[in-house]
Amino acid sequence: MQISSRFSVGVHILSLLAINPNEHHTSEWIAGSVGTNPVIIRRVLGYLKKAGLVHVRAGSGGSTLARELDEITLLDVYRAVEVVEEGKLFHVHDQPNPSCPVGANIETVLQLLLVKAQHAMEGVLEAVTMKELVEVLSNQIKTKSAGE
Repeated sequence: MQISSRFSVGVHILSLLAINPNEHHTSEWIAGSVGTNPVIIRRVLGYLKKAGLVHVRAGSGGSTLARELDEITLLDVYRAVEVVEEGKLFHVHDQPNPSCPVGANIETVLQLLLVKAQHAMEGVLEAVTMKELVEVLSNQIKTKSAGE
C-alpha cells in the first residue's frame, strides 16, 4: 500500500509558491511543474485552502501561501490533503477466520503495532517544517544550476 500522491503534490505546490513568489500561480502553471492535470492541482489546492495553508483566487487569480513556511509542518500538509483516514494508515485484512487462534487474535495484536508505526511516522512529519524543506530544495536547485 502507498500513501496517496496528494501528499507529495501538496508539498510540491507549497514549495512552488514559496520559491517562485512573483509568479502567477495558476493551476495550469503549477500543473506544468508537477507534471499532472490542472484538475488534480485544483483538487489539492482545495484541500490546502480548507486547511488554511493557501489562499486561492477564483478564475485565473492564482494561489499564494496563507501562512509562513516555518508555521507549516509536513504533518500539516499530510493531514490537509486527507491522505488517510485519521488513525487508519494501515488496513488489516477483513475476514480472518475466527475459528483459527491466529485469525481470532491477529487484528488486536497487529493494530497496536500499526498505531505505533503511524504515530512514529507522523512524529517525523511534524518535526519538519516547509521552511526547512524549501531551504534544502533551494540549495539543491542552486547546486544543480551551478553545475550546468
